[in-house]
Amino acid sequence: MDSKFNVNLNAYEGPLDLLLELAKSQKVDLSKISILELAEQYLKYINLARIINLEIASDYLVMAAWLTYLKSRILLPKVVDNDQPTTEELEEAVKFQLQRLEAIRNASKKLFNQPQIGINTFYRGFNDGTKFKYKIIYTSKLFDLLKAYSIHLNKNDSTHLKIEVSQLYTVEAAIERLKNIFGNTNDWMQITDLIPNLSKSLLINKSAISSTFVASLELVKNGIILVKQNEMFGPILLKINND
Repeated sequence: MDSKFNVNLNAYEGPLDLLLELAKSQKVDLSKISILELAEQYLKYINLARIINLEIASDYLVMAAWLTYLKSRILLPKVVDNDQPTTEELEEAVKFQLQRLEAIRNASKKLFNQPQIGINTFYRGFNDGTKFKYKIIYTSKLFDLLKAYSIHLNKNDSTHLKIEVSQLYTVEAAIERLKNIFGNTNDWMQITDLIPNLSKSLLINKSAISSTFVASLELVKNGIILVKQNEMFGPILLKINND
């Protein structure tokens, strides 16, 4: 094994990055590397860094301590302990981390090898005198046009509601009419005979009934006419008051 090392921790992003480089020196698939050999290489690398007084980051030392522990687990006789992972599981965990880091590196390399805007490719510029000619292409069918036209017509076809003002029969008109009638007769008359039939409109005729009834009460209150009813629910009779 080549024991020459170029001790430069600044060239690595972290202890796992260093482990990957050391693993590649075995020139075998990462799933088949010797974790024991890899641990020895890493510890030797860290020891050389200490000898030449290089400042070593704490995460490198943590990795060194962990690999020392793993190395001892590999070399010592196996002890069954269900509460701790087996040596094989620890080795597979290291291999998995190295494989994942290598996959990230390869993906990053492929990404940065792609053409980059401003370096490998450039946007096409536009001259100030550039003119554009647009061509309108209709994709709608006849049914779509007819449907849109129908919706447009329905939006504009607003209904104008006009309410006609009805000329209702007023109480004042009923009072004047009763005064004129009783000014020419002294007989008793049924109130139903005093209601005028003004129109074919039901609303106007109803207003004539109510206005005549209110007008008769007003004239009785003022002592102008008399009112009587000979029996319960019988006809209401009106007569001029001559007293």
